[in-house]
Amino acid sequence: MNLGVLFSGGKDSTFACYRAIENNTVACLITLISENVDSYMFHTPNIRRTGLQAEAMGIPLFSWPTKGQKEEELVDLKDAIAAAREKYGIEGIVTGAIESVYQAARVQRICRDLDLWCFNPLWQINQVDYLRLLISDGFKIIISGVFAYPFDESWVGATLTEELVQKLEQLQKKYKINPSGEGGELETFVLDGPLFKKRIEILKASRTYENYRGHFIIDDARLVEK
Repeated sequence: MNLGVLFSGGKDSTFACYRAIENNTVACLITLISENVDSYMFHTPNIRRTGLQAEAMGIPLFSWPTKGQKEEELVDLKDAIAAAREKYGIEGIVTGAIESVYQAARVQRICRDLDLWCFNPLWQINQVDYLRLLISDGFKIIISGVFAYPFDESWVGATLTEELVQKLEQLQKKYKINPSGEGGELETFVLDGPLFKKRIEILKASRTYENYRGHFIIDDARLVEK
């Protein structure tokens, strides 16, 4: 089956693509470029770097703009999926949703309206086990944004390691956070993985942080041989 992956450049959409490609053909990655950094539906940190990831994986990228206004952005998403279907002949959509009913239900409704299959390979996965699976499968992931207490500045730009997973597990027990960031606590960016033919090397980056809200901004990057 030809599938399109809703792709943000973060760990969940990248791993969902990895799972989808095991038994299907991923015809394209679909990225919504939101003008609203606080979009309800769409990941925004380093979203304009998804082209580099798509090139690294050798999968076409289909980008679509949105102002990121609540509910109205769903119209943009539907338009983007319909246009991707027209261009790439996709028969289904892949999402990286884990527990977010808000996002999953809205994507499923759009797929139903467009008569497309909706595939959610990470749905209800144990989040801590999942983070360890990402590491063991060879994904190289950085924290591209934090948006909640108790994440301090040290998390911004940090690499996902076993030590970091242990910290996230402790924070889950103490503060009831979602260790994978499904509740909006953090965002990620994938630099390498088993689907990547080349890895991404960051040449220049900057950080912002204030009041438990921070971004790791990739200013310049390139693809290098693995």
